[in-house]
Amino acid sequence: MRRRRLERLPGKQPIFKQSPAAATTDLPPYVQMRRFAAILATLALAVVLVVGLTQAGGDGTPERGFDLAKAKRDLAGAPAPLASLHEQSAELLPGGPRAFRKRLASLKGYPVVVNKWASWCSPCRTEFPIFQRQAVVQGKKVGFIGVNAGDSTDPARRFLRATPLPFPSYLDPDEDIAKKIKAPANYPITVFFDRRGKLAYVHQGGYRREADLVDDMQRYLS
Repeated sequence: MRRRRLERLPGKQPIFKQSPAAATTDLPPYVQMRRFAAILATLALAVVLVVGLTQAGGDGTPERGFDLAKAKRDLAGAPAPLASLHEQSAELLPGGPRAFRKRLASLKGYPVVVNKWASWCSPCRTEFPIFQRQAVVQGKKVGFIGVNAGDSTDPARRFLRATPLPFPSYLDPDEDIAKKIKAPANYPITVFFDRRGKLAYVHQGGYRREADLVDDMQRYLS
């Protein structure tokens, strides 16, 4: 008996059954892309978690870039007028212009750098690490004083807890001290006094490079 040839019907295509192996490996391109995207997303999440744990020190505690206790140890042995500043590190002092003027007078014989800052001032926050470091490097020869102007006490205290300075700052909410030392109304401002207590230079704006602060100290305080 002759076997009849299979004829393809018009408009119909032969149907082939796919083996199980082919079904799992030969995926359409869009399915493969979706799986690839899911893998990338998982890896990205893992990286974010690792970085977060690293920055938090692994126990939820923010990593600190400045160790105030170590700074005080490094400043030990400073002359008494300068040591009195280090003893009041990161404190906010009352007393206004009168107390500030008395403090400045007690530092005669030493050059003094006065930084006017506020907790809400972004450029102030940017330059704080520069003053942290230089106040330790130069702290046995140069006096550093902060003036917390145009600010509220509670935000200023919180800011100093997060970013402590190895010297005190005087409260100046109405900028009375700032006016006495000829610091303009913008922020931040750094005022330099020579060894005689005379105003030597007023720097307006924040320091972006530590080398620029060092240059100004060498130029106006030496």
